[in-house]
Amino acid sequence: MTGEIWRNNATGLADMIAAGDVSSLEVVDSHLDRIEEVNGWLNAVTRVLADEARVAAKDADKAVAAGDELGPLHGVPCTIKENVDVAGTPTTQGLPVFADLISPTDAPLVERLRSAGAIPIGRTNLPELGLRISTDNPLHGLTRNPWHPERTAGGSSGGEGSAIASGMSPLGLGNDIGGSVRNPAFCCGITAIKPTHGRLPAFSVFEHDQNPALSSQIMLTDGPMARSVSDLRTAMGILNGRDIRDPRSVDVPLDGPDAKRQAAVVKHIPGVDCHPSVIEGIERAASSLAEAGWEIVESTPPGIDLCSEIWAHLLGADVSLLMDAARPILSKEMAEALDSGITEQFSREIISPDVIHVERSRLAREWSLFFAENPVVIMPTWPHPPFEHGADIREESRQELVETLRFITPANVLGLPSVALPVGVSDALPQGVQCVADRWRDDLALEAAGDIEKSLGRITPITVSYTHLRAHETVLDLVCRLLLEK
Repeated sequence: MTGEIWRNNATGLADMIAAGDVSSLEVVDSHLDRIEEVNGWLNAVTRVLADEARVAAKDADKAVAAGDELGPLHGVPCTIKENVDVAGTPTTQGLPVFADLISPTDAPLVERLRSAGAIPIGRTNLPELGLRISTDNPLHGLTRNPWHPERTAGGSSGGEGSAIASGMSPLGLGNDIGGSVRNPAFCCGITAIKPTHGRLPAFSVFEHDQNPALSSQIMLTDGPMARSVSDLRTAMGILNGRDIRDPRSVDVPLDGPDAKRQAAVVKHIPGVDCHPSVIEGIERAASSLAEAGWEIVESTPPGIDLCSEIWAHLLGADVSLLMDAARPILSKEMAEALDSGITEQFSREIISPDVIHVERSRLAREWSLFFAENPVVIMPTWPHPPFEHGADIREESRQELVETLRFITPANVLGLPSVALPVGVSDALPQGVQCVADRWRDDLALEAAGDIEKSLGRITPITVSYTHLRAHETVLDLVCRLLLEK
């Protein structure tokens, strides 16, 4: 009888397994049961690795019984986004053409999770090539948000966000070039960190996945996702450091020197109106930090609005160059959205490439000076609650999409660490903030996030069930469910 073991966070599960309070097999089975219970509706986990996970769990239990030295995640299940290599499973990128593209090896971060004792239990969904902030694709279909099945789970690591928030997994791996771990964290009410660029290595055995685009080389990083800041801290300790397969990666200690406990709070960006629930969340986070002894000031880093323009032009220029090769493997809907969206709205004529890089360098310097006075910046993740499915690729919503990412993209453009975490619930949807720090000060972002979480608590896993979801069923959903239940 496995009960509701799945409610525990990753480090708590590791402690329970090491103490002999529960077996790894019981933990794995509990999560497999949870996947069976809710994944049919949420569609977050695309491939369940049940047999492999149970074999690994039995081996983990033998190690505990033998008194072997245990890793920090010994016997704990995890999930991996389907654009990160896991040996013996396909790295699909959310594309039908890659449905059977089996990786012979693990990505560096998956290797490190296994070495720490973690057990991959499933692969999770993403949009095509990770190029949306919502999660849907022609290979696996739509991933739903466990808080409200008609609202986006975020993207591109939306499968991870939905799986972790609903208790199918306590810990996962995603990646972030424009909020792709932080967007789902916000939408689903979990925590995630976009680390300093270069701190974690990334590598795929497949040539087409080795990030030839300049925007990927300077803005993309993998990152862990979980339900607690302590789990993120544990994961970062495991994942941190250079791998020779990624020339961008470096060895930098996770902990830096002491810094003053002062946080700058950002509530507005020119031209972006924040929803009242977003402002309420920021104020709640600031109050919790003040109670923990932080000095709070209202101040905005320089050029924060320009960061999103630079991000869009860097990404848009690369997408434009890659579209001839990508168009035949994308869905018609996705190809048309990219053709009429990023590639037109952010043409090279608006900001020339040389100006982009000069401005990016200037902003990086000015933000570093800002962080010298304000070691952590607290700001919104999104300026509004999660949107309805499909809104991110509708032509009439395109400008709103740009505004959605105004607070997200500075961390990508400048290579900064940013922790996203929930701060409450408003109108039955999660509220969240980001804690951003200077390059290589991931520890400060995690410290601030930990103090906020200590005060405000965690809001997941959410108890999602058939009953919870039926309140939002469409007629088609109802017909499908009745057929399945027969």
